[in-house]
Order: sequence, then structure tokens, then C-alpha cells
Amino acid sequence: MADKDTDKKADLAGPGIGNYEDLKNILPGDYEPILDRRETMHALFAAKNYIEENLCKELNLMMVQVPLIVDVESGVNDMLDRDGSRTPVGFHISNDHEKNPIDAQVVQAATKWKRVALAQYGMKPGEGLNTDMKAVRKDYFLDHDHSAYVDQWDWEQTITAKERDLDYLKDVVRKIWRVLKGAENLVIDMYPKLNTDKYPNLPDELTFLHAEEILDMFPDLPRKQRETAVLQKYPAVFILGIGWTLKDGYPHEMRAADYDDWVTETKSEDGRPMHGLNGDILVWNHITKRRHELTSMGIRVNPETLKTQLEMTGQLDLLSTPYHQGIVNGTLPLSIGGGIGQSRTYMALLKKAHLGEVSVTVWPQVLKDMCAERKIYVLE
Repeated sequence: MADKDTDKKADLAGPGIGNYEDLKNILPGDYEPILDRRETMHALFAAKNYIEENLCKELNLMMVQVPLIVDVESGVNDMLDRDGSRTPVGFHISNDHEKNPIDAQVVQAATKWKRVALAQYGMKPGEGLNTDMKAVRKDYFLDHDHSAYVDQWDWEQTITAKERDLDYLKDVVRKIWRVLKGAENLVIDMYPKLNTDKYPNLPDELTFLHAEEILDMFPDLPRKQRETAVLQKYPAVFILGIGWTLKDGYPHEMRAADYDDWVTETKSEDGRPMHGLNGDILVWNHITKRRHELTSMGIRVNPETLKTQLEMTGQLDLLSTPYHQGIVNGTLPLSIGGGIGQSRTYMALLKKAHLGEVSVTVWPQVLKDMCAERKIYVLE
């Protein structure tokens, strides 16, 4: 049991592989890119434009500018999880010979900033914003679907107190899935050779499962292995309730305490008590034979759940920042939001084996050599 507990604890901080020997066994040996580099760029930007336009239509969003850097004192940078293992890139701006200096950070995601932006733009319930967000996450292990450079459609929508429930969350998730399927149909129309039995298309419908239900299915497996197992049965799932401590004593995955609501009590479809108004869309990657996360999202904390989650994680000191004060005093609106990984989505739609085939960033030479041996040519 101790070994199982160790495996589960080690599995909480994220989905990265961790070493290149393991990655060597994961990268496919029979890969043939369906699209060449020029075709890939044509299809990629067609999908990008389609997703941005239709995400805005489905969720009543408008495209807005988004910061690449933020003031440390603002408290709006995304810490990604709650164990402190992923820290942002920071730098000092001396500015006017240190008379008016600023300590800045490169964003890791725009999760908190978006909620502030909703207030700045005067977004009413049912209205929201979408961004073409770029970020740096320096603490990721660089593998086939993780890079230090992150691109996301980071979106946020104002909601009412009555909409803070599972029904509203699921309705929004289905709309997002409809957009992603529409983008897939678009690129297949452009390049019919993408429609291949070797790498099946995304399913028409998502399956909703609570993290607790997946644990019941596979009680002895760590989280990543549970996701792999459940995706064999359901090739596209939305996993609910990520962050709440499950019956085995561990959350499905660590989740920051000050954006998604993972403590609100809900019920499963068969009436069992569950927790959490958030989740992730995962699909089966037929090329790498692995789990493939497309988006993390959720209904955001209100004053009560913010305080509860900060208390549970020993972070009540954060309540002094402007962002957290805005939630507590009600100057920031109730909202739902998420980040859809752009390069991850392009990988799925264009049936690619590696993030580097659809985005330009830094990779170690060992990884580039490993990829080239398998006909995976990363962009540089």
C-alpha cells in the first residue's frame, strides 16, 4: 500500500513524463506526418480563426488584449497548482533610476487577470472575453506535449449566482466541444487525407465523469493511469471535481485554491455526494497512445469558497492582495472560465505526434534528435 500511496502522491503535480528514457518509449516508431509544414500552417491558422470566431459566438465573448507580464503585487499571476512547485519567471524593472521600480512576472496563465478584466470591461452576466494568451512555464519537463512556451485561448464569462451549478458548467463544456468538432470538420474539408482510420477523429459527444467515479473504477491506479484507462472506454471525457480530496486521501490533481471552485458540494447523476464545479477535457491521442488534455476550466470561487479553499491549503495570507480582495468585497464578478491549449488542440486536430510540429519554442537537442529518428520534425 505504501508504494501505491507514493505513486499517487508523485502523480499529483502534473502530467509530464519526467525523463527522456521513458519518452523514447512513448514517441511512436511508425509515425508519418499527414500534413507537411506548409499544409500544417494553412490548416492551423484556419482552425485558429474558426475557434476564436465560434467560441465568441457560442459563449457571447469578445476578443481583448491580454498581458504577457504583470506586477507581482497585483496577485493576478497564475500559480498553476498549490504546492509551490511551479514558479513564474520574474524580473526587476529599475525604471527611472529606481525611483519608480516595478517587480514584474511573466504570466503562467491569465486565469485571475481575466476576472479583473471582466470588471474593467463592464461585462454583464452572459457576456465575456476571450484572449490569444501567451505564457512561459519554466518548470515543465519538456516532452511531446509540454513546453516552456504556452499558448491558450484564455476566456472568461460573467455569470449569476444561480448559474453556479453543474448544469451550467456542462452546458458551457458542450458548447466548447461543438466548436472544437467544427474546427476538426473544417480542417478535414481542407485536407481530406486527415480523415484516416489509423488516427480516428474526435467523437461527436463528450462523456462527463466525476474524478470520484473514475477513482471507483480504478481504485489502485495513480491519476495518470486512471485517465489512460478511462480513455480506453470513453475517448473524450470531461473530468469533474479536480482539486477536491477524494476518498483515497488525494485530489485527482492539485489545483490552485483561488480560481476554480473545487469545494462546492454537488451530486452525481445517481445521487451520490460529490464536490467541485470545475474540470478538464481529455481525449485519447491515437498517435502517442496517451491521455491528451485540451482544456482546464471551471466556475470560479465566490467569497465563501475562496476563503474555504485558502484555509484548506494554508494560504489565507493571500486575502490581502487586490485580486483576492476584489472577490471578497464583490467588486469582481462571479464568473466561469478556462484555458484551451492552442498547440494541444492543433496536435489533436492535425494528428501530430509532438507540440513542436505546431509551435516554435526551445527543445533540448536530445529531444530533437529523438524526434528526428522517428520522422517527427519540430519547427525551429
